[in-house]
Amino acid sequence: MKGIKMDNNPLFNLKGKTAVITGSSRGIGKAIAIRMAQYGAKVMISSRKIDACNKVVDEIKALGGEAYAQECNIGSKEALQNLCDVSYDKLGQIDILVLNAASNPYYGPLAKITDEAFDKIMNNNVKSNLWLSNMVLPKMAETGGGKAIVISSIAGIKGSDVLGAYSISKTADLGLVRSLAVEWGSKNITVNALCPGIIKTDFARALWENPKILEDVEKYAPLQRIGVPDEVAGAAILLASDSGSFITGQKIVMDGGVTISGGG
Repeated sequence: MKGIKMDNNPLFNLKGKTAVITGSSRGIGKAIAIRMAQYGAKVMISSRKIDACNKVVDEIKALGGEAYAQECNIGSKEALQNLCDVSYDKLGQIDILVLNAASNPYYGPLAKITDEAFDKIMNNNVKSNLWLSNMVLPKMAETGGGKAIVISSIAGIKGSDVLGAYSISKTADLGLVRSLAVEWGSKNITVNALCPGIIKTDFARALWENPKILEDVEKYAPLQRIGVPDEVAGAAILLASDSGSFITGQKIVMDGGVTISGGG
C-alpha cells in the first residue's frame, strides 16, 4: 500500500487520533488498521496471537505509521479490560473503536447446532462487543466524543441455512449499534456498522473456496465478484473521520450488490 499525503485529504484526516481494532492481525481488521495508520492514526493491533499482531505492527512502522500490539481473547472479559488498560497506557486515549473480531465455529443448519457452539458465537460476536463498548465509550465521552464501528455482515440482514447462528449474532450486532448510537449520541459519539458480503479473507475461506457459492456470487451480484479487505477499510475510514461525523446508528452494506439482486 502506498503512503498518503494527509494535507490533500482533510475530510478523511485521522492525524492525532487513536484507534483500537480487534481482530486486526489479518483480513478486514488488518486492512482497516493499516489504512487508519496511513491516514494518521496511532493504532492498537489486537488478536489472539501476539506474533501475528507484531507482524502487522512492523508493516505499519515500515510505512511510517505508529502502532502497538496486544494479545486479546475477545471471549474473556478480563482480556478485554487488559486490552483497554494497555491501549490507554500506549495511546493516551481511544478516539476510534473498531469491533471486528468474531467467531464462527459452526457451519450447518440450526437444527443441529450444539449449545456450546451457539453460546460461543453469541458471546464472541455480541456480548464481547457490548463489554468492550462499555469499557471504552464512557471514557470516550469524557474526552469529547469519538467513533465506534462494528463489523457486522450481510448475514445480519439475510437468512441462511448454513450460517444461521452467525446470522443471528450479526443481526444482534445491528441492534447493538442502533441502541448504542441512541445512548451515546448526546456525548458526540457515533456508532455504526459495516456489513460486508463475501470478502476474500481466511475467515470467509469456507465460502469463497466453495465453487457453487463463488459461482452464484459471480453470476448474481451486479459487480460479479467477491470483495477484498481494503474495500471494507475505505468505508471504515469514512466512518472514523470527520466525513462521517453526521452518520450514526446506520449500516453500510458492501456486498457487490448481492442483497439488491436476490443472489448469493
